[in-house]
Amino acid sequence: MKNSDLAYIEYLEQFVTERRRKIFKEILQLRTRYFTVVLEDLYQIHNISAVVRSCDIFGVQDMHIIRKNYNAGISHGIAKGAEKWLSFYEYGHTKEAITSLKEKGYRIIATTPHHSSVLLPDFDITDKAAFFFGVEKDGLSEEVLNQADEFLKIPMYGLTESFNISVAAALILYESRKKLQQSHVDWHLTEEEQMELYRQWLEKTIKSIDLIKKNYFQRK
Repeated sequence: MKNSDLAYIEYLEQFVTERRRKIFKEILQLRTRYFTVVLEDLYQIHNISAVVRSCDIFGVQDMHIIRKNYNAGISHGIAKGAEKWLSFYEYGHTKEAITSLKEKGYRIIATTPHHSSVLLPDFDITDKAAFFFGVEKDGLSEEVLNQADEFLKIPMYGLTESFNISVAAALILYESRKKLQQSHVDWHLTEEEQMELYRQWLEKTIKSIDLIKKNYFQRK
């Protein structure tokens, strides 16, 4: 990160309490891009928002949203403001998302109860993983199922066919994050990634940030 960027961050820090800055830095130490979540064409705002909240809680920084037939948003009330702290990537086509994630070294993990799958307790976290969750009614598209590197299933012991998507995402992230914490995998964000997010979070916290930025850069 350039010295000019660091100087700007130092400038912003004066508008944020010491306690808030400390919390941001502690949370960034726990953030990861080793796992990421992909939502394929979900249409229920409640489910999308609940998954956003789970991603923040379990320290997953990036969410990828594929919007083909639906354009559902995020409910601030359900997500509890978690959307402010995540990085979002949107796609109009599933292929575009899969290609982008594979180029970044992610395994494509199709979460589904209907295929010959790895059970969640046995899931191997040795490599980066992108967890795909499909539309509420029909599940993941054939395109995801055909290109998946692995299928992941949550053990179930009742008559109900599957979990709600937001519940499934929370369970998978909890179990995977627990394994990650106990592993020797280097899952942390780089120092530069942490500083970039720190800058973004400072900006999102400060009232009248547009005016403050304008004054700063005019002086420069």
